[in-house]
Amino acid sequence: MSKAPLPETILQFGGGNFLRGFVDVFVHEANEAGHGIGRIVVVQSTRSGVAETINRQGGRYHVVTRGLKNGQKVDQVQEITSLSRAIDAESDWAAVKAVAASPDLRMIVSNTTEAGFVLDPADTQRTAPAPRSFPAKLLDVLWYRYEQLPEKPPAILPCELLPKNGEKLLQLVLQQATLWNAPPQLIDWLQGRCAWGNSLVDRIVSGKPAEHPLLATDGLLTVTEPFALWAVEADDRIPLFPHPAIQRPADTGPYELRKVRSLNGAHTALVAKVIPMGLHTVREAVQHPQVGPWLQRLLSEEIVPTIRDRVPDVDAFVADTLERFANPFLEHKLSSIALNHEAKLKTRLVPTQQEYVQRFAKRPVLLDGILSPLS
Repeated sequence: MSKAPLPETILQFGGGNFLRGFVDVFVHEANEAGHGIGRIVVVQSTRSGVAETINRQGGRYHVVTRGLKNGQKVDQVQEITSLSRAIDAESDWAAVKAVAASPDLRMIVSNTTEAGFVLDPADTQRTAPAPRSFPAKLLDVLWYRYEQLPEKPPAILPCELLPKNGEKLLQLVLQQATLWNAPPQLIDWLQGRCAWGNSLVDRIVSGKPAEHPLLATDGLLTVTEPFALWAVEADDRIPLFPHPAIQRPADTGPYELRKVRSLNGAHTALVAKVIPMGLHTVREAVQHPQVGPWLQRLLSEEIVPTIRDRVPDVDAFVADTLERFANPFLEHKLSSIALNHEAKLKTRLVPTQQEYVQRFAKRPVLLDGILSPLS
């Protein structure tokens, strides 16, 4: 006798590679471990065709995990079963709102990219086709939830790569609510009853592989790396679940600082150091006999000492970072990291250079060597 399907407890704005290789994998693994988290309804807001593919495949797809873990190669395939179905927002917004009214719904997740965190001037009033912007769509969904089940406010967990993303999303929703002349009681409910989780996401999901036996049968096949981190600020109203990738700090700020200064800083330092040498990928750089040791020294002697007392588990994170950089399956092009290079130098490396001088009263020789043109 087959088990009854788990209820639809998560509404997810976005069905792209990242969420399918991140949140949806974690929910699947938690369900497999017996936690009964529930299933995910995906909302497609762009004309990507992903909703049609999800529904055609019955919500099932595969994730290929490739990379290094503890020095060993990982190359494994999982079938992911956490998706229930997908809805095209443009053609069936009423179905999205019906999910929002379900008593089973507990959480709303999003990954609309940074471009999704803007309002649209066309969203002048709350009317029946789907609103244009993501904040307006979210407000419409939450407003409907408030009208139907105010006693069960959901948690909202954005996964966009923005500092304090939960707080920023709430402010955008409140701005839209003002434009729509929302009642004060709804404003109070949004601010005081709904939980808006600040979160930091960290995992490379590189998308469809160039070659794989499953490509012929799985239109959602995607590749990710073994490393994964989802840091979500602790709030008892957010119904998260046990998972090795999930951490619940009081503040995500130190996690963001650790990532920007060490992982992102190392990426930008490599661009400055090795593109003139004719190297093309991150892996080539860290395996180079001169560059690899130089990067390790930069991290251990100049970057880490300036942040060690402000961030968690920095040595383990740096070790993971170097292992991720050496991923034999990933062609991470330095030319991609080099986009907006001057701005990245000023946000990722110059603050470390300045703090090093303030803390240790001497110059950071390695940082000076790549930042001297900015001086």
